[in-house]
Amino acid sequence: MAVGRTQAVALLGLHGAIVEIEADYSSQLPKFILIGLPDAALGEARDRVLAAAANSGCDLPSRRLTVNLSPAALPKQGSGFDLGIALATLAAAGIVSSRSIAEVVHLGELGLDGRLRPITGILPAVSAAAAAGFEAVMVPTGNADEASLVPGIRVIAVASLREAAIRHGAEFEPVDVEPILIAHPEPEQEEDLDLADVIGNDDAVEAMIVAAAGGHHAFLLGPPGSGKTMLAARLPGLLPDLDAATALDVSSIRSLSGLAVGDALVTRPPLESPHHTATAAALLGGGSKQIRPGAAARASGGVLFLDEAPEFNSSVLDALRQPLESGVISIHRANAVAHFPGRFQLVLAANPCPCGQYGARDSECTCTPSARRRYLGRLSGPLLDRIDIQLRVQRITSAQLKLAREGTRITSAAARVRVTAARECAAERLAGTPWTVNSQVPGFWLRGPHARLGGVVTASIDRALERGGITMRGYDRVLRLSWTLADLDHADSPSADHVGRALYLRKALSA
Repeated sequence: MAVGRTQAVALLGLHGAIVEIEADYSSQLPKFILIGLPDAALGEARDRVLAAAANSGCDLPSRRLTVNLSPAALPKQGSGFDLGIALATLAAAGIVSSRSIAEVVHLGELGLDGRLRPITGILPAVSAAAAAGFEAVMVPTGNADEASLVPGIRVIAVASLREAAIRHGAEFEPVDVEPILIAHPEPEQEEDLDLADVIGNDDAVEAMIVAAAGGHHAFLLGPPGSGKTMLAARLPGLLPDLDAATALDVSSIRSLSGLAVGDALVTRPPLESPHHTATAAALLGGGSKQIRPGAAARASGGVLFLDEAPEFNSSVLDALRQPLESGVISIHRANAVAHFPGRFQLVLAANPCPCGQYGARDSECTCTPSARRRYLGRLSGPLLDRIDIQLRVQRITSAQLKLAREGTRITSAAARVRVTAARECAAERLAGTPWTVNSQVPGFWLRGPHARLGGVVTASIDRALERGGITMRGYDRVLRLSWTLADLDHADSPSADHVGRALYLRKALSA
């Protein structure tokens, strides 16, 4: 008997590595040995494969069987290796063609009756197979639509191990089985959340448009009922559709999270709003065995909204500092490091004090000054320094309500047109660089000869830096905001007015 060889994919974060599966029979007492650093779920593949083969009519020799997963030092988790192990075993027994299975990547979990069950993470796994140069992948029927979203690779969908064996040359009579499917997501209907619903707070509305145009993070401070949550919920509607690469990443993260993807990539920016009791693992990602993406990773390409931000654990909030700078979420474990995309827009919302009434025109605050300082002190200075827009919002008055009824308010559709035009201006200016929006541009580029900013233009932030009103990081973030304001106004470069408005958006909390 020859050694049967095929391939599967081991996922680590959003990235996959090709794993070679080898099966070999030897003339010793019957035993099934699985080696190559499998976890508990993968170790149970022995029983699933033997039962599935027997119930599919693929009788295996009663001999010692050794299955090796290579590279041996790479951790491997989950049941997605079942199909590859079963076919390598059948090839070693001479039941299927060794050459045929060697050319295909196999992904899928086996049921005891021989049917194939869909698995999570099929989209990034197939993407890894395509990136490794393979031309075909075999998946369960329930994963076929999702796997077909990856271009440049042929998807072979099978419902059972028997059907897979026939596809690879086994001389069996076909047997119809009912495939195991997953629930398809219902067509996404864009929620009826329009920016025109926001009454008053014109500064906050303009700040959301600026945030969308430049990809800037925002912090909204105000009493309950001032519209902080309403503004944050409408920010994804201002963002343009995702490009092809980002849509694939967002859909892959959704697949890894066990959420249905269906037959189309996600094209609209996501919104994630975790509860303030979320742990660091829930926010960023983690897991003792298989590393799963957290809310911040699921928000990549969209918006991560943290309502009642001071109620979050301080260590959980500070864990966001690294992805805010790098755009990558790295989860470290003793034997592996998983990376997820972390290009999200962070929106923090907070009450000004524990009772929420400090600064409100129509209510009286009952909190002591020390209680107010302690409450907002839960948001660390280094975290806030990474937030470009810091704005105070107020409850609207009856006069503002009357004026709003009589006037016209900008809609989300009109605002998205402005945002898209501003992003096109930024993309044209940043062509040939690794950046696409202003929030990604580093300070050295903003202060260099490329920026063409004179001392008169930056006089206001030069004085603020000299007085200690802003840090050097804050200086650069004001410059980023000023470029976004210039793009919204279709200006070639920021003016002193743009820099002054940017400084206001940055320092409005202390105004």
